[in-house]
Amino acid sequence: MNTFPGLDYLAIFVGGTCAGIMNAVAGGGTLVSFPILLWAGRDPILANATNALALWPGSLAGAWGFRREIVAFPRLLRFLLPAAVIGGLVGGCLLLATPSKMFLLFVPYLILFATVVLAAKSALARLGRGSTENRSGAHAGLLFAGQLAVSVYGGYFGAGMGILMLAALGLYGVTDFHERNALKNLLSATTNGLAGLFFIIAGAIRWDDALALGVGAVVGGLLGAAIGRRLSSRVLQGVAIAVGVVATAALLLRR
Repeated sequence: MNTFPGLDYLAIFVGGTCAGIMNAVAGGGTLVSFPILLWAGRDPILANATNALALWPGSLAGAWGFRREIVAFPRLLRFLLPAAVIGGLVGGCLLLATPSKMFLLFVPYLILFATVVLAAKSALARLGRGSTENRSGAHAGLLFAGQLAVSVYGGYFGAGMGILMLAALGLYGVTDFHERNALKNLLSATTNGLAGLFFIIAGAIRWDDALALGVGAVVGGLLGAAIGRRLSSRVLQGVAIAVGVVATAALLLRR
């Protein structure tokens, strides 16, 4: 790959576009973009930090594309957004404190866990039926804690973060998949943005890769928002589950 650096950047741009589409539609974009950075010979910790920052514009673009759905949940976001901010920072700190070999060891199992959670979403959602805007303080506290845990994971690695967010929002009672998708895009953008800011300060970003990946992610995020409204909830959920299964298998076989 080093012999043809232009090919590196083309592959990274395409990976960013695919990741942006996936993040806007069903989550799991890191499952595409991160392995491409590894294939290009990048250090796994620097690749993951660069990936988190570069995918942030795409997540933001996806959130903008679903802005009509987001504004329907002002009270819910008062609990979710602070958790996303704190979790992104904590997860970023944990990533840079982890040795590369240990980091790669954990990744496939974290993805597998996220995939199982989404596959069991129907059973989980039955525990959380009801109006989202009329939850008790106890439920709101549980939602904050759940979002905080997911955002710590997202700041640490991110693959499957969107899947976990979709499952958690379904458990809380957001039954429409497109509304869950809209909230997930905004929360992902918040978590990635804060983690990315920490990585910038820590000097853990490869800016050439970040540019190629970020431009592709913006393109993909805008495309994903348009595609998402044309697909059924069942199709979108199936895509997210398939992504998780394939990524887990690929990372385990890569060892």
